[in-house]
Amino acid sequence: MSKVDEPKKEATIDYDVPTDAVSPEVELRDGENNDDNQAVVSEIDTLNLEIAALKDEILRSRAEVENVRKRAEKDVAAAHKYGIERLIQDILPVKDSMDMGLEVPVESGSSDAFREGMELTAKMFSDFFEKLNVTVISPLGDTFDPELHQAMMTEPTSEAEKGTVTKVMQQGYLLNDRLVRPALVVVAEELNDAGD
Repeated sequence: MSKVDEPKKEATIDYDVPTDAVSPEVELRDGENNDDNQAVVSEIDTLNLEIAALKDEILRSRAEVENVRKRAEKDVAAAHKYGIERLIQDILPVKDSMDMGLEVPVESGSSDAFREGMELTAKMFSDFFEKLNVTVISPLGDTFDPELHQAMMTEPTSEAEKGTVTKVMQQGYLLNDRLVRPALVVVAEELNDAGD
């Protein structure tokens, strides 16, 4: 027999695939026993469930990392925005003393220069607070707001509606719309008639 008469062999390609890496589907097609096929299917289902659980865990972990990142960004922004709150709280008593000093009437002309200096210092405080976005709460005539005001006492009066601020004992302050110190106020209450 000549080489021409030899039956042709099929060409095979060797991909160097280890035998244990053959997919379960191939094993199902080539399997001989139905019980073995069921065991493989059961194992595939178990592995698919594990894969789904791991994917879910990865998604949850990514979400948690994203939440932590957003919280950290928010905390840093708040630290930048409100980081000077303690400084403002420490400076407020000095400003209060300046304001009380300016309320005292001047009797002699010799203290005019001193008063001018205090007024200039008070103006510098106001400019400083404005730069830091510190605003004054001076609610005279406004309705009492427990979020911004602290009632020190009530005052029976017929000149103002019940719940209206009639006196401001100490101004309050906000830093970037966050309360640093509430305004200390006197609140109007209804005047009780003795004849009733």
